[in-house]
Amino acid sequence: MPKNLFQIAKSKKIKYFLISFVDLFGVLRSKLVPAQAIKEMQKNGAGFAGFAAWLDMSPADSDMFGIPDPDSLIQLPWNKEVGWLASDLWMNGKPVEASPRVMLKNQIKKLKQHNLNMKSGVECEYFLTSPDGSSIADPRDTQSKPCYDQSALMRRYDLIKEICDCMIDMGWGPYQNDHEDANGQFEMNWDYSDCLKTADRQTFFKYMVKTLAEKHGLRATFMPKPFENLTGNGCHAHISVWEGNKNKFLDKSDKLGLSKIAYNFLGGVMKNASSLSAFFNPTINSYRRINAPPTKSGATWSPSSISYTGNNRTHMIRIPDPGRFELRLMDGSVNPYLLQAGVLAAGIEGLNKKINPGKPLHCNMYEESDKYPNLSKLPNELGESLNKITDNKVINEAFGKNVIDSYVKLKKIELKEFNSKEKFDKSKPITKWERQNTLDC
Repeated sequence: MPKNLFQIAKSKKIKYFLISFVDLFGVLRSKLVPAQAIKEMQKNGAGFAGFAAWLDMSPADSDMFGIPDPDSLIQLPWNKEVGWLASDLWMNGKPVEASPRVMLKNQIKKLKQHNLNMKSGVECEYFLTSPDGSSIADPRDTQSKPCYDQSALMRRYDLIKEICDCMIDMGWGPYQNDHEDANGQFEMNWDYSDCLKTADRQTFFKYMVKTLAEKHGLRATFMPKPFENLTGNGCHAHISVWEGNKNKFLDKSDKLGLSKIAYNFLGGVMKNASSLSAFFNPTINSYRRINAPPTKSGATWSPSSISYTGNNRTHMIRIPDPGRFELRLMDGSVNPYLLQAGVLAAGIEGLNKKINPGKPLHCNMYEESDKYPNLSKLPNELGESLNKITDNKVINEAFGKNVIDSYVKLKKIELKEFNSKEKFDKSKPITKWERQNTLDC
């Protein structure tokens, strides 16, 4: 029996609900619904015009309806009158296959055919900038190696505390906050969970951080590379697969603590990484972070080749502890649902085909990559990754060719617009177009 949102509104004194969905470009779309109307909305959904969002639809298409998931309900900690709900998109009585949350749920169902479910955690990095996004917000934050800088962290104590207090209030289990590797950059970590819940929470986290930053007169950006000489915004994901309460990735007898299932899953991720860069690194600006020159701190902390290792941050995948791996490819512009869905689709192929990832490499990939010339390289720009996902039969089969075609079509429209005004060159300053179109990703 689903939760009754009308009754919940009465008991929690919620006056309005935000019924939300995320489009293919990761933009959060919502309708504000008074609590008195939520009973009808829970049954039939809130109506949206698909063409008005980044979905491959026309103005002639029928309305689509966001059916709210009552299990996703978050009461805004800073405004208890409002409840936020993630929704699944439906049109003509069927789920919208090119809706990112639906895409994720479909992959979750496929993994359940193996009696497994994926759990994940994400590390969301962001910059605090001036309101126009042109500079970091703290002029005293100037160290060449500012990571974990206590003074710079505590100068933003009021905002960081408010965000962390909100996560505590929502029961997310936040456990650490830090100043990251770039001047003006921060990261906040909370407990891992089932991958759908993690995706919902990441979606809300980005909204929450931006909203509370504005309240403090600042701007928060998850843009992959807002400043040329500084480390970019990554979004690392920690992955494990479970059967009930048993971590099926864990094998204490293995040198790195991973089971055969884990290596097969990891092998699938590595095999499809280049194609999935179209999901994981979805903006033109993303490719200033991938294959990038060293930053002010001395390292990009982002990958360029497809490799895995133990507890070593210079590779695309590291295994920091037994029973999980960290995928370091994604950046701050990643769609939270396509992040999880992409990992699942690739991992499922690895399970089905028992893909062997090969042996781990125990080297400093930033200094010794030339010793491994046969390693596959990650795409160098968005167009390359779009071509790779177009040609990837496994990914097309996992999500449906029509879905991938829609995604690529919309992204190529974006590329065409950019190329009509600018030229992408990593050796030159970030373009005005990138800032205007990516600062609020």
